Amino acid sequence: MTTTPLTGKVALVAGATRGAGRQIAIQLGAAGATVYATGRSSRAGRSELDRPETIEETAELVTAAGGIGIAVRVDHLVPEQVRDLVARIDAEQGHLDVLVNDIWGADPLITWEKPVWEQPLDRGFRTLRLAVDTHIITSHYALPLLIRRAGGLVVEIGDGTKAYNDDNYRLSVFYDLAKVSVNRLAFTQAHELEPHGCTAVALTPGWIRSEAMLEHFGVTEENWRDGAAKDPHFLISETPAFVGRAVAALAADGQKARWNGKSVSSGELAQVYGFTDLDGSQPEGFRYITEVVNSGKPADVTGYR
Repeated sequence: MTTTPLTGKVALVAGATRGAGRQIAIQLGAAGATVYATGRSSRAGRSELDRPETIEETAELVTAAGGIGIAVRVDHLVPEQVRDLVARIDAEQGHLDVLVNDIWGADPLITWEKPVWEQPLDRGFRTLRLAVDTHIITSHYALPLLIRRAGGLVVEIGDGTKAYNDDNYRLSVFYDLAKVSVNRLAFTQAHELEPHGCTAVALTPGWIRSEAMLEHFGVTEENWRDGAAKDPHFLISETPAFVGRAVAALAADGQKARWNGKSVSSGELAQVYGFTDLDGSQPEGFRYITEVVNSGKPADVTGYR
């Protein structure tokens, strides 16, 4: 019988409908895990984003990749739904090895490049609820199951490493707070998990080619490089599978505790673990953004992927 690194492991990817969450679930499945894929968009109905991707599709892709995909429709702002989800995982599996907090869904709510006094408060506070409250609620219910066994992993998915976010304005007070908070959640959970032999890490993709990003640039994954006509820096972008492989590598690492409380990018982890994006490259998105984009240099990904 052939086994893969995560055979017998159970993961919960909260916010697995599309983008990074979907590919994190798939790559954990490819490594042999049983993956509970949750979100609000299902074949039974769409979330407020009103996009076509569903958690059922994600679960099917996990199974096709070699894992076991289980779709559960959950609104992670509703504590009772998260409580019932974790109770189901406990009843069906008896343990939880990986928790990925990837819930977001607030892009349409962001008012970019406006000062706080011009920000709509209702949309801003909804952004924070979706970005922060969901993660806290999920960890509150899931971590008692995860800490039953040493070696558990929590991954907080955000946008920007701590080092990057500390030095850069993220174009909206609410977006800025959301992404800084996610990194800090990993730091605080790391301290709480360490006595139980478990690890928490903040992880960010680079410029990710999600379904929505491809649509924004008017391209598909097959011709994505044509997006450089709209923004030449788009050539540093990466597929969601890259951050998915980063999570799978962390989960399979017997020495993952070395990352406890750290904030890292998919590109940084690729240099350590050796995984690649689907095209065989290793894009270092945030190093490129810092050294090229923010420095006002012309687009040139040489040496960055």
